[in-house]
Amino acid sequence: MLWYILVGVICLAAGLILGFLIARKYMMNYLKKNPPINENMLRVMMAQMGQHPSQKKINQMMKAINHQTK
Repeated sequence: MLWYILVGVICLAAGLILGFLIARKYMMNYLKKNPPINENMLRVMMAQMGQHPSQKKINQMMKAINHQTK
């Protein structure tokens, strides 16, 4: 009886770990292919805040965002 419980607990732990790793890998690939913020979104957000950024400022902010996500 103890053997069945032990096998069940081991299988549950292995399933949880494997499921977490697969979900993490999937999300990392998804975010790499579909970044949450691009230059156009950044430009629109800054315009909504009343700012008119130059291309240099946009590039600096995109570089900072990309640096943080890595």
